[in-house]
This record gives sequence, structure tokens and C-alpha cells, in this order.
Amino acid sequence: MTGAGKLTYKVVRWDQELLRSAGKTAAGLLFDIKCSEDAVSQLHFPHCETELASLSEALSVVHISDDGMSILKPREITDTHVIVDIPHLSAFGLVWDIIKWFLNIRKQIRGQVLLFRQPTYKRQTRKLNVFLLPDDVPVQEVKGQLDEAEYIVAPSFCHLIRGQTYSLDCPEAYIVPSFAVFDFNYGPNYHPTFEIRLSPSKEGAMVKVQDQEKKHVWEYPVELTDLKPASSSAPQPPASEPASPPVPVEEGGRDPSGKNLPSRGEDEEELFSARAEFIARVSTSVLKDLMDVLLQKRVINEREKESIPALPRADKAEGLIDMVLRKGNPACRLLIDIFCEVDPFLSAQLKLN
Repeated sequence: MTGAGKLTYKVVRWDQELLRSAGKTAAGLLFDIKCSEDAVSQLHFPHCETELASLSEALSVVHISDDGMSILKPREITDTHVIVDIPHLSAFGLVWDIIKWFLNIRKQIRGQVLLFRQPTYKRQTRKLNVFLLPDDVPVQEVKGQLDEAEYIVAPSFCHLIRGQTYSLDCPEAYIVPSFAVFDFNYGPNYHPTFEIRLSPSKEGAMVKVQDQEKKHVWEYPVELTDLKPASSSAPQPPASEPASPPVPVEEGGRDPSGKNLPSRGEDEEELFSARAEFIARVSTSVLKDLMDVLLQKRVINEREKESIPALPRADKAEGLIDMVLRKGNPACRLLIDIFCEVDPFLSAQLKLN
């Protein structure tokens, strides 16, 4: 940004015929971007490539407008993003050169495994949806199509190969799909790669993704017990008297009354160091996701969650991070992990990991 302005974007569908005629194939989402002021000069597109040596020749950015499609040469390619200077706003997306892409079709890319649990009633079969996707597909885009499903926050990173056949290993399941071929899916529709079915009595399952040689490329122990909100019976500070934000102290420090204060743990220190930037930059949608998962994980309760949404965005962010900081090191670790999952770009900017 070269100045202040209101920026909005939406994901739109690629015109595959237009790409093929130009000898290109999609390497990311296609974004339709608008800004109220002429204040955007550069865009950073996330990519999922692991080998950067040949990317400068293979990756580029397409600019689609009423005048047609043009190819923009990247200004810089980092480990995570392709950076391009832009003439004006409309539709932009990351693409591969088809010929160079075919030469690299068997190489690994950064992938992600996303888990969603379908709602169940009484003694119905438990259904767990598993998505194999490129790492540069935002989790929010997938969640937006699965309103009733519960997103299971889990470490999602793995390496995948386009065209490779993958299968699931889940001993607790009584129905597991045999295999699926991994392909780049950049929307607009996201369908599960696998659906696991488990008996209602199962309270957990070990889900493993394995390649054609039966080597595990990803695994996670999923808890399937019904999540209940934390009890709100514990005394809470009155809504009219919010607790003060944590006071930074050195180890062995004292509060204003002279009492010894416990030193913060490593995760508390990490989260506290990012507090100001978190409050200034985190988005409303990410805050909502953070609160939903923290409620599910019983870090906050219903009353605490309901006390936050009525506030302006910055006050909401301040209230949430201070609430978690007061709950100690384990709560801070969980917030950091969730934040890295739902907003990997900003969490990396704030040096949270």
C-alpha cells in the first residue's frame, strides 16, 4: 500500500480455456481485488512450491481485465510468496507455465490436510471428511462451504505430489475409501478427498495419510467426543468491570501492592511480545474463528465469549488476547497454534510459531 484505502477482494473462477490458450495452468486462487483509493502498488501471492531454483522461469502472475489477459513478471520470489508490481486493480492470479510445469510434475509441493467432522444426532454414524489440498488454498475458503461441519484444528502441513495416489490408514474406522489421486484444486468448489465412517461409540481415531509405497506423509490423533462449552459456574469479573490487561514484569517482580508476581512462561512471553501488533492487525473474521475454537477447547467459556463480540474490532482483539494471557502458558500455546492455522501469514509476520 502506498497510502490509506479500503481494500476488498473475492475469489473468482478461473477461465481454463483462457489459461490453456496462453500456455498456463493455475498455481493458486484467482482474486478479484478492489480498492477505494489508488493506493495498492504491490501484491504478494502465496505459493506452495518447495524447490525455488526453477521458479523464476515457471511462475508468473496473470492480470485479467476488460482489455484481456496479460502476464506480469514477478519482482521477487521468496520461499512462501510471489511478489509482483501491479499497474491497476482487477483480477490477479498465480500461474505455472504449462511446459515447465509438466517437466516438474512429479516434484513435491507444500500441501495441507484439513479435517472436518459432520454433525451427528443420537446414535448416527460419525463421519469425518479429509481434504488434501495445496498449502496456498486458504482454510477460510474451504470452511465457507461447510457451514454445518466442525473444523478440527490440527497440524496440517505435509508434502504432496500432484498425480500421486494417496490412501488413508484409520484402524478405528469401519469404512475407509481405498485411494484418491491428489490434484491441485483451486476452487471454486471443494469436495472431500476422503470420508471416514466410525461407529458412534468411538471417542477417537488415528488418521494417517499414506503414499503409494504405504509411507505415512501425515498423521493425527482425532478426538471425537462431543465438545461441550466450559462451565460458566466459576466466578467471573462483572461485565462492567473488565479485568486489567496483564502487567509486564520481570522474573521475581512485584505488583503495585508489593506481592510477588509469578514469571511468565515461554509461550506467554511469545504471545505478550506480539500483543500490540495482534491488536492492531488481526481481522474480525480471524477473531471469530479464534473464539470459536477456544470455546470448543474450553479455554474460554460462553460468558467470556459473549462479552467480546459487541466490542469494536481493536477492543475485541485486546479483550481476547488479554483474557488468554491471564489463563497461563497452556492457554497461550493453544491460541498461538490456532492463530498460526487460521492466519499463517499474519502469525508469521508477528513471529509466532
